[in-house]
Amino acid sequence: MKRFMLLHIGFERPTQEIMAAWGTWLASVADQAVEHGGFHSGAREISHDGTRDLPMDRDAITGYSIIHAENLDDAERIARSNPFIASIRVYEITAQ
Repeated sequence: MKRFMLLHIGFERPTQEIMAAWGTWLASVADQAVEHGGFHSGAREISHDGTRDLPMDRDAITGYSIIHAENLDDAERIARSNPFIASIRVYEITAQ
């Protein structure tokens, strides 16, 4: 099995419906999940042009999940069932 990182994009004030959808999804991927985490306000982007504070908005990376999957297509299938707000990005994690 390979490991994949899902980056959750987009913030929306949580509602009971959103939280219930996340609970359902987390339970549905429990067998494939390695780790889940979320980000909060207070983020910064550092570039060659300087540093800027990042807002918690529709373009924000708000969390991540690391899952086991056979391949990118399998990881995408798992990601598509996620109740993401704006989008979700899927990356294969390479061993170091």
